[in-house]
Amino acid sequence: MENDDLIQIGTAEYKRLATAMVMAGFATFSLLYSVQPLLPEFSTTFGISPENSSLAVSLATGPMAIGILAAGWLSDRIGRRTLMIYSLISAALFGTMAAIAPTWESLLLLRCLSGIALAGVPAVAMTYIAEEVEPATIGPAMGLYIAGSAFGGMIGRLGAAVATEWLGWRWAIASIGLFSAAAAIVFCASAPASRAFQPQRHSLRSFLGGYASVLRDRVLLMLYGTGFLMMGAFVTIYNYAPYRLAVEPYALSHAEIGAIFLLYMLGSASSAWFGKLAGRIGVRPTFWRPVVVLLIGLLLTAPSPLWLIVSAIGIVTMGFFGAHTVASSWVSRRAFDSRGYASALYLFGYYAGSSLLGSAGGVMWSKWGWEGVTAFTAGLCVTVLAIAFIIARAPPLANPRQPKTGQRLPG
Repeated sequence: MENDDLIQIGTAEYKRLATAMVMAGFATFSLLYSVQPLLPEFSTTFGISPENSSLAVSLATGPMAIGILAAGWLSDRIGRRTLMIYSLISAALFGTMAAIAPTWESLLLLRCLSGIALAGVPAVAMTYIAEEVEPATIGPAMGLYIAGSAFGGMIGRLGAAVATEWLGWRWAIASIGLFSAAAAIVFCASAPASRAFQPQRHSLRSFLGGYASVLRDRVLLMLYGTGFLMMGAFVTIYNYAPYRLAVEPYALSHAEIGAIFLLYMLGSASSAWFGKLAGRIGVRPTFWRPVVVLLIGLLLTAPSPLWLIVSAIGIVTMGFFGAHTVASSWVSRRAFDSRGYASALYLFGYYAGSSLLGSAGGVMWSKWGWEGVTAFTAGLCVTVLAIAFIIARAPPLANPRQPKTGQRLPG
């Protein structure tokens, strides 16, 4: 497909795409992380430890990470847009049903099913965008999707916290499920039909070969690692901050803790801003900047004044969403015709970090308190910063679609 046939910024189709991707990000992250401020409530209701309570998050993100690896293969058969529609609707159904789960085990099962269903959205969202928009628009469009993710994460957490304060956690989960169903309907009505997509059928050998091809690139491997580490640090902060703030000397209520998630608006703005910056000056000189912001925020959560803790969480949010926007768009740009496989592996690492490192952060909290959480997350972020400087020096790959110097174009 020629670039002139792809969606461009400012057109009516781009506005429809932007609306659809914001809704997709909103529904995915509100369903996935709305239980985060409820973890202390689960500990009280079911008599479980903080690290066990964190399974309500980890057992959604972990299966989602695994499902992402197969979702790209399925989308090659039925289409990116179609898979995202099915994923959003089924995930909203499972998410709503979790509100009536009679036991802790049944709640975890429904969270697991919701995570598996949601795998179809992040697995193909980047590929859907990369296929349908012109190359210069990938960064801004990706920024809007991630901004929608930040908004959904904010509203999901805040809404669940406020609803729990007044109605209890079951009504909180039910309300998030219904709002996500509404977002899925808007996505169905807004998402442009795929024009660049061509159905493909893969054998098991070609399927595995596709992943092997994007595992040979050292830069892509390190980008997958940054997703794993950044998400682990970010989720750890938001998983256990409610435990810290619910007790003395802060003793904040559910609604007051939930208000902290309004800081996600900073993440929405940051993802859009860093996405535009990467489009203007390139991903290499951009990536380290939001990582530094993330590290500064993590270190500033260590002191005890409440105003500084809240401000630091805001800085963490800005740095994380900016870095995620740049890293994910870098993966899409570098993978060329293997974007689906590369994006799936990046997101596998991303959500595996949420699941594994998020639960590991609970061990740090239980044993060493917030000092342990700070040291753990800062160590992860320092590693990301080192990787950012290493891959910035790696030579870019030549686009296989472009003819080599002196080579005549076909025809």
